Amino acid sequence: MTSEQRRRLMSSIRSKDTKPEMLVRQRAHALGYRFRLHGKYGASSLPGKPDLVFAARRKAIFVNGCFWHWHDCPIGSREPKTNAEFWRAKRRATIERDARAIDHLQLEGWSSLTVWECQLVNKRQLDELLIEFLGPRSSAG
Repeated sequence: MTSEQRRRLMSSIRSKDTKPEMLVRQRAHALGYRFRLHGKYGASSLPGKPDLVFAARRKAIFVNGCFWHWHDCPIGSREPKTNAEFWRAKRRATIERDARAIDHLQLEGWSSLTVWECQLVNKRQLDELLIEFLGPRSSAG
């Protein structure tokens, strides 16, 4: 792949409404949970702009891509061969930014869950993870 092709490919990757995020949203909704999107809470945004916000429960879910957020799974631990130091620094900064957002949410009395892209393979386990984190389903959402 040429550097121009790589640049176009990388710039086309979205930060919102990704396939993994859409799957988590679909599963949460099917389980009866209602939520807001992308950190929206009242008139402001929550730290880190969580992908799903359950305001009544004061819970937030981040849906992270394994590569971009340097997860310890086989996909996330793969190192780019070109421009390696740039990507290492970028991914390290992402991890630090994620940790700050989670800490800030916690200080504000919110619980957060990170759902990794690799966890989306088994939908039953994903459902169990969501139910365990969000608690009993109710019409209050």
